[in-house]
Amino acid sequence: MNEVEKQYPVQTSSTFVKGVFIGGLLGAAAALLFAPKPGRELRGDISDKIVVATDKTKEVAGNVTDRTKEIATTVADQTSQVAGLVSDSAVSLAQTVSTKAKDVAKSITENKETVANSLADAAQSVAKDVKEASDNVSKDVKDASNDVAKEAQNKSNEVKKEVNSTTGSNNTSFPTR
Repeated sequence: MNEVEKQYPVQTSSTFVKGVFIGGLLGAAAALLFAPKPGRELRGDISDKIVVATDKTKEVAGNVTDRTKEIATTVADQTSQVAGLVSDSAVSLAQTVSTKAKDVAKSITENKETVANSLADAAQSVAKDVKEASDNVSKDVKDASNDVAKEAQNKSNEVKKEVNSTTGSNNTSFPTR
């Protein structure tokens, strides 16, 4: 049910009264037709009743026309009011969207600078960590190289002792071929 139907509900009692009135007129006409009157009198009565029915019909048609005009005027006024409200709401919504868009753009700009600074700091931190790791690896490689050299020297000395002990000489030089 729309707003107009809610504001102006069908008036069932007036419709019922109209139906009773029309039914009464038809009943009276039927009674006149079936009443024992002479033809001229009967035609006069029918003519009088038709004039009364015509007058009542014109009156009802006038009332319906007036009521229809009132309803049309009310609907036009309300439609105009609703259109104004919709227009105002659209303008308000457009302003709100514009404001929010500006806020988002400002926030993005601010966050962009923050992210750029964070990335620069992170890059410096990563470079420092890589340098430290590289220095540590270099030191570990140097230490491991020294350990390997010492181990090789120890093994070489052991091999020399072994060779000397098997040959029985204290000559630490190896024969050449």
